[in-house]
Amino acid sequence: MKVKHFTEVANEDANIDGAQGANIRWVLGPADEMPNFYLRVVEVKPGGNTPHHQHPYEHEVFVLAGQGELLDPDGKPFELKPGVVAYVAPDDLHQFRNTGDEVLRFICLIPKT
Repeated sequence: MKVKHFTEVANEDANIDGAQGANIRWVLGPADEMPNFYLRVVEVKPGGNTPHHQHPYEHEVFVLAGQGELLDPDGKPFELKPGVVAYVAPDDLHQFRNTGDEVLRFICLIPKT
């Protein structure tokens, strides 16, 4: 069993080409030797974004705070606000953007690859 507060985990720069003002906390990640999934908390500063990217695994997302949008493969924006959940299928081109005045914070679950 593992129990910790998310703020005990380093808030790292997303450090991915095309990301601006995005940070990630691997709250249950590779260092925790998780068997199936990794749990991340992503924070995007006002005006910031994750890269417009795709990868061969899915995302499950739960928005905790802030306002933003998720761009689908065609560039269509879907509104993000606290309580909204989103699923991004494997290989779907996507991007998270902060459109508000506060940090956009969401939980992101991905399979261990």
